[in-house]
Amino acid sequence: MNQTQESQDLGKAILRIVLGVLVLLHGISKLIAGPAFVIQVVAKAGLPEFLAYGVYIGEVLAPILLIVGFWTRPAALIVAINMIVALLLVHAGQFGQMADTGGWALELQAMYLAAAIAVALLGAGRPSLGGAGGKWN
Repeated sequence: MNQTQESQDLGKAILRIVLGVLVLLHGISKLIAGPAFVIQVVAKAGLPEFLAYGVYIGEVLAPILLIVGFWTRPAALIVAINMIVALLLVHAGQFGQMADTGGWALELQAMYLAAAIAVALLGAGRPSLGGAGGKWN
């Protein structure tokens, strides 16, 4: 393996692991607090309340898969879908707003979404449980 491939694999690993850890922290918070807030948001949007439990897939299960590098591409797509749903249901009123400290009010959410799409396109890289050659990695 050449140095370029090693650098690319390391970059993929850093991206997926950091994305996984940061999103998982949101999931852990929801595990501790319970699903009440998410159920309220989903119900307010007129959607069935059971859909609120999907947040655990998008913010707990999928990030764990990203961290270990197993079924990386589907996990990244789940995180991306989770972010789109969060943007539409929770943050829709902030699309045109600037943050108090400068920048876009939704820059963190946008970065999570972009990173998830990038991981879905790039895959896990070699340092992963599924390996670089896995169909879903």
